[in-house]
Amino acid sequence: MGANQQVAVRSPYRLDIMFMGAVVALVLVWGAFAAALGSDAPMRLQGYVAIVLASLAGATMVFGAQAGTLGVDRDAYSDGVIRYGVFMSTFWGIVGMLVGVVIAAQLAFPTLFSHPDFGFLNFGRLRPVHTSGVIFAFGGNVLIATSFYVVQRTCRAKLWGGLLPWFVFWGYNALIVMAALGYVTGITQGQEYAEPPWYLDIWLTIVWVAYLLVFLGTIRKRTAPHVYVANWFYLAFIVTVAMLHIVNNLQVPVDAFSSVSYPVFGGVQNALTQWWYGHNAVGFFLTAGFLGIMYYFVPKQAQRPVYSYQLSIVHFWALIFIYIWAGPHHLHYTALPQWAQTLGMTFSIILWMPSWGGMINGMMTLSGAWDKLRTDPVLRMLVASLAFYGMSTFEGPLMSVRAVNSLSHYTDWTIGHVHSGALGWVALVSFGALYCLAPWLWKRERLYSLKLVETHFWLSTVGILLYISSMWVSGIMQGLMWRDYNELGFLTYSFIETVKAMHPAYVVRLVGGLLFLSGAFVMAYNLWRTARGDVRDAERALYPDAPPAGNTTPGAPQPAAVPAE
Repeated sequence: MGANQQVAVRSPYRLDIMFMGAVVALVLVWGAFAAALGSDAPMRLQGYVAIVLASLAGATMVFGAQAGTLGVDRDAYSDGVIRYGVFMSTFWGIVGMLVGVVIAAQLAFPTLFSHPDFGFLNFGRLRPVHTSGVIFAFGGNVLIATSFYVVQRTCRAKLWGGLLPWFVFWGYNALIVMAALGYVTGITQGQEYAEPPWYLDIWLTIVWVAYLLVFLGTIRKRTAPHVYVANWFYLAFIVTVAMLHIVNNLQVPVDAFSSVSYPVFGGVQNALTQWWYGHNAVGFFLTAGFLGIMYYFVPKQAQRPVYSYQLSIVHFWALIFIYIWAGPHHLHYTALPQWAQTLGMTFSIILWMPSWGGMINGMMTLSGAWDKLRTDPVLRMLVASLAFYGMSTFEGPLMSVRAVNSLSHYTDWTIGHVHSGALGWVALVSFGALYCLAPWLWKRERLYSLKLVETHFWLSTVGILLYISSMWVSGIMQGLMWRDYNELGFLTYSFIETVKAMHPAYVVRLVGGLLFLSGAFVMAYNLWRTARGDVRDAERALYPDAPPAGNTTPGAPQPAAVPAE
């Protein structure tokens, strides 16, 4: 390629490079000051990590620009960043689940890693690594990758923003690395699902605004006549999470190079803000975003139209308007005013209707195609995720009722409920989407092995059932023991007696987690072999009717309301 041609390729990205270069320079400067002037050793370590990450980003930009390959994607769609997203989703999923298994083992066997030299591996420091790892690292990368894929195909337009999608992807993953290192070295805000310190909150805001601009810009330049419903769910997830993040993380830092900050709100106002954020992080990050996945990948994999497009629109608006009010049900029997507690409980119960409407819409999409579940384990995984979505969205409103909440809250029943949604709904629909994306993105005939997908499905399903059933038993037993009084009015059981009684359930949970983690390793191997182009020819006889993972032929006839290429 001649010099003039190289300039022609690079010139559309000149402003992008200038913006990203300015951001990299600012991060380098902040990292240098933090490394030199940080108030403690963990903060100085954060400075050094920021310098390393910014230097890597800067070197990549310089060499890529000189080679004329920076951000260049000559395909019809910008799929390069999505391929990286599939890889990072799989990687972070395994890391987050592995840490989850470790802390489950610590709860079952408390002396594990109790040596002073392993202080950074104690439960208090690893627990936010697990929650952030599976929710924001694994789930967030799945959402970014699938949203970039879906918005292009349904809008029939390439991603807007030039290099901005790459900035979103790498900026988000840099945040994850910095946050995880901070947790194990003792840097945290101490707020549920909002542990990253104030300076990472600012960084995430910049990355998230760029994400919104890419998504809106792509929709704006669409050539398709309508905005497909999956994009509405993705857009609600992006916009609402930004609002939640900014309000909940209003903090005043001690100084510019200290990880310590104090929230603007205090007392009951801080608690209400935290659980307005916490529950809606579940509602919009772990529900609305993944419903966007469901509305694209289920009809695409089943090659059937959405059962009711009208119901999907009603589902969207009802969910968006109702979910935002449900957070106060986490604060029953607290100093929060009674009317606010009742408001949260009432809207949580109303959520039954839109949640089950979406679940039924996804299930009924298989009308006339239920036989595909015998031959397509990827579709089976997607449908199983809908079943768990229906179950967890029935259980959640039930647990918000004040009388039930008095037994369930602060017990392992809540842990079981959260994981029935997180493992059964979020993880399974994510696994199904990754299995769909691998052959589509790498242009393979089909997955390497559908038999391995079946193995993964059963490992995950059995693991989930062991996990949630053990936590249901443990949680209900725990709640009943806590409220049991003798004839003199004293508590019948001490706290340590409840802990001892829960030990068998904790061991069962550990086994369930190990099964689920092993399934993730099976998936990683399967996706790697698929990307290489390998196919198990012996399986063609086992799955003779199984189509390639979705209809990916551009221009192929599509039934009404099936998301088109």
